[in-house]
Amino acid sequence: MPSSSMRIALYPSAALVALAPAGALAVDYMSAEQAQKLMFPQADAFELRDLPLDAALSQQLAAAGVRPVAPRLQVRLARQGGALLGFVVVDDVIGKFERISYAVGVEADGRVRQVEVLAYRESHGHEIRMPAWRKQFVGKTAAAPLQVGEDIANISGATLSCTHLTEGVRRNLVWLDLLRRGGRLS
Repeated sequence: MPSSSMRIALYPSAALVALAPAGALAVDYMSAEQAQKLMFPQADAFELRDLPLDAALSQQLAAAGVRPVAPRLQVRLARQGGALLGFVVVDDVIGKFERISYAVGVEADGRVRQVEVLAYRESHGHEIRMPAWRKQFVGKTAAAPLQVGEDIANISGATLSCTHLTEGVRRNLVWLDLLRRGGRLS
């Protein structure tokens, strides 16, 4: 039987994995461009809009119980032949310690079409990538509670990832809804 130092020498990649920090477990699943095409495969164009948060919108978000984490929202408008199909918002939330990058696709009428995890950097909680869990968001609107334990199920061992991703989807849905109703997205 080889000594432990010999085993490390024989299996250097195993030693590196064992000694790697949790952040080294990051996995990039898809790019924003791949996600938008997956969410709106019929789209022939995506228009990127950078929409600043003004005082009036900030007040409306606060009234809806939403606290923006950025001074602007970047929205990709999906179009087919010039007609608006919907929107894609790419965002980051914190899981337990690390960022989770995700995209939410929203129909032109404000209903969630799809949620995709783009990159996951946590050592636990990756189950939020499961299609069955993400499918809970489909059809939800800004009027839905979108709360873990209420209309979104929790995953044991991934509570913070579930909660923060759900809060992020809700924040972006409310923000999009206010912009849509205010005529700023067309």
